[in-house]
Amino acid sequence: MQKDSILEQLPQIQQDVLLKDFTTFKIGGIAKYFLVARSNEEIISALKTAKENNLPFFVIGGGSNVLIQDKYFNGLVIKIQNSNFSVKEDGKGKEIEMQAGANLSKLVQLSFEYCLTGIEWAIGLPGTIGGAVRGNAGAIDGCMSSIVKEVQVFDLNDLQTKTFSNADCRFSYRESIFKSNKNLFVLSAKIFLPLGEKSAIRKKADEIFQKRRDSQPYDYPSAGCVFKNPENMSAGKLIEDAGLKKMQIGGAQISDKHANFIINTKDATSDDVLALKNLIKEKIKEKFNIELEEETQTF
Repeated sequence: MQKDSILEQLPQIQQDVLLKDFTTFKIGGIAKYFLVARSNEEIISALKTAKENNLPFFVIGGGSNVLIQDKYFNGLVIKIQNSNFSVKEDGKGKEIEMQAGANLSKLVQLSFEYCLTGIEWAIGLPGTIGGAVRGNAGAIDGCMSSIVKEVQVFDLNDLQTKTFSNADCRFSYRESIFKSNKNLFVLSAKIFLPLGEKSAIRKKADEIFQKRRDSQPYDYPSAGCVFKNPENMSAGKLIEDAGLKKMQIGGAQISDKHANFIINTKDATSDDVLALKNLIKEKIKEKFNIELEEETQTF
């Protein structure tokens, strides 16, 4: 593989880009190649080029729920930034088709504009539609699996674009087939939201947003919740009950506001975060005999 061949195939590519600027954690090393893909065609072209050239790669959207290590990545990072959307009538609601790079906050905004309910839970959450579908993002009041009708996908295995029904997506708690099958990449999603009552929608969203602001550490960079909740339990409560709130390694600290958040207090490294995650897992296993499963992904 010659460097020039990558530049020829992907002329819009950038080189030696610092990745921490593209994550909500504000942590990450340098990527040899970096490409902002603004259309489905650009996404597919970048994925095909990486495959053809045996080039290591990974994909990011809004940069939340990820920890990128502080090392030189000798490959390609593809930032998904296709963001077109359309709104159509669909019985007693609207069908909203959104490309993977559109912000989740845009979907919330559209729900206000068209008086649609079912997405209030997402207010204040960072990230993109693609990432939200991939991780079946959600909160106490709902999740993506309850509103997604179908997903347009590129399959890197056979280089085909495919349409997945809701059932095909194999959604479960913070999981989907797109998370378990590394060859499947979300291009867009069709979402159905039913009509609601404007004041009730706004009231519910405002309450959720205020609760989120009061209970989560918005003042510091983080990747969101670090661990999945064990069945019928709160990961944050377990971490708090283990006496780990405010525990700190280097610049990484377990939030005093919400123990399932690790925050970047100042110049935290990926090693700081990884060490703190491992400490949490060890202590929870030791104290409660529970194996915590990570919600964030490390690249």
